Amino acid sequence: MSDADRLWADDLEVGQVFGFGTHHVTEDELLDFARAWDPQDFHTDKAAAEAGAYGGLIASGLHTMSIYQKLAVTGVLYRWKVIAGKRLADVVFLRPVRPGDVLTGSMTINSVEFDNRDRALVTSTSELVNEAGKPVMRTVVEAYVHARSAGTPLPADRND
Repeated sequence: MSDADRLWADDLEVGQVFGFGTHHVTEDELLDFARAWDPQDFHTDKAAAEAGAYGGLIASGLHTMSIYQKLAVTGVLYRWKVIAGKRLADVVFLRPVRPGDVLTGSMTINSVEFDNRDRALVTSTSELVNEAGKPVMRTVVEAYVHARSAGTPLPADRND
């Protein structure tokens, strides 16, 4: 993707909503992630999980956040002129993610604060939902995004 096709901080507006693609959570993926990164029995042992508080296997919160990151990058951030993330805050897990869930979501721009270094701090709220439309995770993200310098023209189709 060329720079002309990317969104700069100047192109982002408060209230703008960007949708994500989807991700199907398989039992094998859930187990593999949990065994490597969060080996609690309700993530790694089907029998123990079924007898436990959740009545079955659930994804690690870290796994859910990793799915969020993948969907945010492949669905939205790859199109932006991102410099770097600054903060991931207020992460809330609203319901368990289970094998077979299909996750999607969206990102809404909360603020775009420009500084004197040709960049802006973009704050957004993102939410992941399952196939029933029920929220499973919500977070607030801050990221630095390049801003156009005074001499950088808008792409031809954006000069209105």
